[in-house]
Amino acid sequence: MFPKQLFYLASDQLHAYQWLRGSMSGPTVFPSTRAGVDDFMAYLDRHGNRPAYLLADLIEEDFCRIELPHVRGRAGRLLRERRLVQQYRETPYRTDFRQGRSTVGRRDDIVLFTALTNPLLLTPWVDAMELMQTPLAGIYSPALLGRDVLQRLDVRRSHILLVTRHAGGLRQTYFRAGQVKFSRLVQLGRDDDPIGSVASATRKTQQFLTSVRLLERGDVLHVVVLADATLVDALAARCENNAETIYRIVPIDTVTPALGLSVAHPSGDTMLLAMLARHAPASHYPTGDAGNYYKLWRARLSLYASSAVVATCALAWSIANLAGYALADNNTEALLAAAQHYRSNYQRSMSSMPPAVEKTVNMRAAVSIDRTVARQGPWPTPLLAIVSGALDQAPQIRLLQLDWRANVPGAAALAAPGAAPGTPGLVAPMSSLALGIPTAPSQTLRLQAEVIGSGESSRKVLDNMNGFAQRLAATPNMAVEIVQLPFDIRPAMKLSGAVGGPAAAEERNKFTLDLTWKP
Repeated sequence: MFPKQLFYLASDQLHAYQWLRGSMSGPTVFPSTRAGVDDFMAYLDRHGNRPAYLLADLIEEDFCRIELPHVRGRAGRLLRERRLVQQYRETPYRTDFRQGRSTVGRRDDIVLFTALTNPLLLTPWVDAMELMQTPLAGIYSPALLGRDVLQRLDVRRSHILLVTRHAGGLRQTYFRAGQVKFSRLVQLGRDDDPIGSVASATRKTQQFLTSVRLLERGDVLHVVVLADATLVDALAARCENNAETIYRIVPIDTVTPALGLSVAHPSGDTMLLAMLARHAPASHYPTGDAGNYYKLWRARLSLYASSAVVATCALAWSIANLAGYALADNNTEALLAAAQHYRSNYQRSMSSMPPAVEKTVNMRAAVSIDRTVARQGPWPTPLLAIVSGALDQAPQIRLLQLDWRANVPGAAALAAPGAAPGTPGLVAPMSSLALGIPTAPSQTLRLQAEVIGSGESSRKVLDNMNGFAQRLAATPNMAVEIVQLPFDIRPAMKLSGAVGGPAAAEERNKFTLDLTWKP
């Protein structure tokens, strides 16, 4: 946990504490005079750039409950801000809290307006922190922090009056349904009896709450008094319970452990300051320009943290790279040794073998040519597979004859000059295209087939043939040419006879196609 500065401000003095490693030291008291402010600036200069938390326990703290129309979003915030400025024009230390909605009428929002009405009590101290560039984290109210005390003590009542003793006096804060409604600070003189002051101040506060209708007739007020252990018995004897008031005297020594705090000599103000050091909420009142240094401190802290993370990642990356380099270097040496071993074995094996007939380069070229011929050679199998697929989709077509050839230039036989007729011709040198080098040659397939079904009409026969031809033509790089139709359909010819005749049907249903395919 970071070191922090904790300040408790009363009407006539300021108490300064230092929070370091979970313990609080101090206080150093500065009176509300010019000399006291100068000493406070010297104190800030000695303790450097530590975040500061200011707890303002002043009589001049006002609480006002107002019902406003229920407006949501930005319009509602602007409405509350305007009403807050109208309520407290003379002070910048003002804020508002929404506390639910009314149960009658149009169900307006219940808003608690609170402010420190005398800013002159805070301005010298806040200006001193701004001048010394002390990061002011927030300005807090003991009344608003009392809600956190009750929540941690698990005190749940409809009407609770929390009474605590501070250096500035006796603080009484009224909670209804867990929300702050009213708070006041009763200053005690040196000759005042603290025990009797608790009982008398509680009666006056209860009368005031009844007059402003915060307490109805018949409501029971539960008074929780946080007192020093030496005063518990005396307070229990003086503060008597009745039908409308029930006291609960709690030793403050037992409260701080329940709050998770460790304070050497706990009191009301040190307890709240320790709470701020452990679990500080957002600032209750605006900090103004003095709070900008706290924002800069947080930004600087974030940059330091980000730099540390980046440096750690870079260091881990560098270590990983160095480890990888060392591993790769070791593997390189092992691979070089293995390569030398295999090279020596190869040379030893080759030295005992007779001289090779061909060079290694030529053997590699032969293997490459063999693979190319196997892949791109003019084989009829792919074209026959295409025809087979088309026949599977046309059961009316029956294959009669196939004539396949590869279109290789220079494959025609040439007759020798002056040779007698019938003498075998000379064959021209074969082109590399015949082997599929560099590209596969085109292939031609003459297909003769017939349409099965003697009882079908001529149009049906043509449709079956055309459908078969169109399936073949749908193959990429395939050209289909109809060489012979099942019958002559030229306009000058006359159709005669019937399709179902005994011998004529067999002849008329035959057709011939030329397929040209470029693999």
